[in-house]
Amino acid sequence: MCNIESFKIDLKALPQGITSFEYKLDNEYFKAIDAPDVQRGELSSSLSVNRTDDFFELNFHIEGVVHIPCDLCLDDMDQTISHDDRLVVKFGDDYSEDDDLVTVAENEGILDVAWFIYEFIDLNIPIKHVHAPGKCNPAMIEMLNQHSAARSGEEEEQAIDPRWAALLKLK
Repeated sequence: MCNIESFKIDLKALPQGITSFEYKLDNEYFKAIDAPDVQRGELSSSLSVNRTDDFFELNFHIEGVVHIPCDLCLDDMDQTISHDDRLVVKFGDDYSEDDDLVTVAENEGILDVAWFIYEFIDLNIPIKHVHAPGKCNPAMIEMLNQHSAARSGEEEEQAIDPRWAALLKLK
């Protein structure tokens, strides 16, 4: 079971300089944060926090594989993730997020990085995720070809109204 509490960093307790954290991100992690898009994967994340007075520079390195459905055949596929990202955190009156600057309430002093890590993973998955050519489920590809709009368009071309036939020459 994933200990989600380990992702909460007590910024006030960190010493000056660099402090490192390591996280194992597996299916339990995605379940624990109730991830909407990615539910399965095997990744590791290393985090180094550099504290200088009341500013904290967080450098993330995430590497591994997530399992997501292919947009064509709907079978699971592996998507490799390898990404570095950076956040700057400071103390303030209330919690707020602005691009790469996060303000943490000084009286609380705790930053939960679990969701930031998930966002970095999710943002590095391509919008269109499909298997490499020839790797999709052949039965599903055959069904797609049978029901594709291009195929039904061929049948319609045979029954074209002759008044519209002149338009085909414009193609």
